[in-house]
Amino acid sequence: MRATLLTTALLLGAGAAALPAQTLTNFSVSRQFHGEVHLVADIEYAGGTLHVGAGAPGSLYAMKLAYDAERFEPVSAWDAGRTAVTLGLRSRKDGTMGVNTERAKQDATITFSPQADLALTFTLGAAQSVVDFGGLRLASLTLQTGASQTEVRFSKPNTMRCTLAAFSAGAAELTVRGLGNSRCDRVTFEGGVGSVLLDYTGAWQGDAALDAKLAVGGLTLRIPRTVGVALTTEQFLASFQPQGFSRQGNRYLSTNNATAKRHLDVALTTSLGGVTVEWVD
Repeated sequence: MRATLLTTALLLGAGAAALPAQTLTNFSVSRQFHGEVHLVADIEYAGGTLHVGAGAPGSLYAMKLAYDAERFEPVSAWDAGRTAVTLGLRSRKDGTMGVNTERAKQDATITFSPQADLALTFTLGAAQSVVDFGGLRLASLTLQTGASQTEVRFSKPNTMRCTLAAFSAGAAELTVRGLGNSRCDRVTFEGGVGSVLLDYTGAWQGDAALDAKLAVGGLTLRIPRTVGVALTTEQFLASFQPQGFSRQGNRYLSTNNATAKRHLDVALTTSLGGVTVEWVD
């Protein structure tokens, strides 16, 4: 009996070992820079690992993919009339990420020229993403995430004014670092269930505004001590008692608000979410 079980186990092991490992398909696309003043870019990424950042000055955009061709397909569409491009990875009709380890290894790298003014839109699925705008000319940003983990970095000061950075997150973890470098006049955030960090460190060059709506989850605001903050809520939040503020009804003013050279105006709407303010030197 033991011999039979052992033989069966060996046969099953041999059969499992003989199964071929799923291979990923490679895809790449790029376009040379020909003096374009601006670029409208939509990034759709269904699942896997994504890296976005600055590329070579001579390349308007470039993308490299490794993906599961059975369930996903690359996206690459150039619109010369609008100077616009759509890039990324899209699920086929029945495509899902599931738990397949090979699919989880899908990877994409997308880069843009540091010379063109960028209006960027992201739609992210089950992805782990790192987006670094350091070295890019960001004019506007819209980023929507699903069940994902996303880190956005402004590792260097934006070389142009950004009118709006809009973030929307579902059951996601979102970290935005260096918003002081973004030069975005206004930031909006709307979140469902998840953990969010908005880090306002960086080289501030003007005042800024934040409109945050939080359902369930946690929002952390990391703000330099030199920035004056005025925070308004729709209703008094008993759980919100930040240090360094004085309360006037549903309005909170930082103790340095009257003397600070730079200011952040925050409009906050939350139901069950928790909000934390961290002061940094």
